[in-house]
Amino acid sequence: MDLKQELQALLKGDVADDENTLERYSKDASLFEVKPRVVVFPKDVEDIKKLVVFAKEKGLSVTARGGGSDMTGGSLTESIVLDTTKYLNQIKEIGKDFAVVEPGVFYRDFEKEAEKKNLLFPSFPASKDLCSWGGMVANNAGGEKTLDYGKTEKYVEGLKVVLADGNEYVVKPFSKQELDAKVSQNDFEGEVYRKIWGLVEANKAAIANAKPNVSKNSAGYALWNAWDEERQVFNLAKLFVGSQGTLGIITEIKVRLVVPQKHASLLVMFLPTLDPLVETIQAVLKQNPETFESYDNHTMNLAVRFFFDFLKIMKANIVSLAFRFLPEFLMVLRGGVPKLILLAEFTEDSEEEAKRKAEQAQKEVTALGVKTRIASSKGEIEKYLTIRRQSFSLLRKHPHGLRTAPFIDDIIVRPEYLEEFLPKLNAILAQYPDIIYTIAGHVGDGNFHIIPLMDLKKPFSKDLLKELSEKVFALTLKFKGSLTAEHNDGIIRTPFVKDMFGEEVYKLFEQTKHIFDPQNIFNPGKKVNGTWDYAMSHLAA
Repeated sequence: MDLKQELQALLKGDVADDENTLERYSKDASLFEVKPRVVVFPKDVEDIKKLVVFAKEKGLSVTARGGGSDMTGGSLTESIVLDTTKYLNQIKEIGKDFAVVEPGVFYRDFEKEAEKKNLLFPSFPASKDLCSWGGMVANNAGGEKTLDYGKTEKYVEGLKVVLADGNEYVVKPFSKQELDAKVSQNDFEGEVYRKIWGLVEANKAAIANAKPNVSKNSAGYALWNAWDEERQVFNLAKLFVGSQGTLGIITEIKVRLVVPQKHASLLVMFLPTLDPLVETIQAVLKQNPETFESYDNHTMNLAVRFFFDFLKIMKANIVSLAFRFLPEFLMVLRGGVPKLILLAEFTEDSEEEAKRKAEQAQKEVTALGVKTRIASSKGEIEKYLTIRRQSFSLLRKHPHGLRTAPFIDDIIVRPEYLEEFLPKLNAILAQYPDIIYTIAGHVGDGNFHIIPLMDLKKPFSKDLLKELSEKVFALTLKFKGSLTAEHNDGIIRTPFVKDMFGEEVYKLFEQTKHIFDPQNIFNPGKKVNGTWDYAMSHLAA
């Protein structure tokens, strides 16, 4: 029997190896193309447990995949893809302040159900219309509201996971007494707890010093979060969040939800140059915005140019949306598109207080010579935020011979360093005048998404990718930043994980991977042991 037949005989779910399916699953939103052998759609957790045992016996690997919106190649493999979105897609419960979901639930579907109960999962990413819950947890997702609310790691209360022995376990916060009981178990789960606890205890100082000093990080394994010494709580779920499916397969997720503020005012700032950027950021942050986003002139031009795409996205009628876009049409026609547009959203339960905060920030920013306007209606606010959220999607759909190249797309430094950092970053990018790129991101966190448009068929492209990566990453690390605030390591950044954390901590990451996954079953080559040569050999031109 071939691999598909063997798996189909073993599992209740579906197994596909036709060319159309393999082609679709060989790509995500990254630079890469990696063709799997088969794609499995498990019917239930029992299928996943059987698949893990099968992969171990056959020397194969399993890579979990959700919505396919990963920008790092994290969901790509030459072995078995596991897609949970077809069957493991149930919202099991939405309680008073929590939810329990399966990994294949799309966030867009969950959001609608949560809204009915006036609840919100606040760390949704810009790709919220595409991504699944499994992907959000695996990447430690963050987004526009992370500035105020924090990332996914803050909200995951517990997980069910299938480990390398093929059994399902609950990982959640344990007291020291409960941890001692786990450590004493004479089974695979006990071995994992015993070894991870020993690793964390023996390397306290190195692990504490390794934690990136930024508000968001998805690089490496979050060993610094496993043991909360102050509360005397040990939590392996903290390691699974952001692990990109390399430690086991997530089968159920329990998260905390919040009640959103009732009213919002959006301060829109139009910067003709980057000169007043740092002062503008500082002035706005004084008023504690819930979100603080940015996008550049290239992004604005895309929004106007592909107006009809926005018509579909926003489900608006052409007259109302055209009226909303009138100021932007006029800016483009007059050639007066600003270099950077900043969006600061102030939310409160009181409409007056939300507006007061926006007006106070506006007053300080206007004094810096920056043009502004306040959008208070839901339609106006949604228009600007949709431009920001959909910028990458627009680039992917309309390349005109070029393609999006996310490889320096998620750097972050502390906002207080921006005054010195940004000129140096711009100086690096200025060395490549032939590269078109857009810059968007979470400016309040110091997190920037730089997306070049490139022709990867050109022979010098690989050298250019490495050269620019090394320059931008070296600058980011010089300012004690992270190479990935929210998109994770994947194929593209795993070769640089050692550069970011150093040899000693990188070895701890390797040990962590081996403790959970001694036979390298789960998504190999991500987080640790990925090479630049492998990445370049799988570029999707």
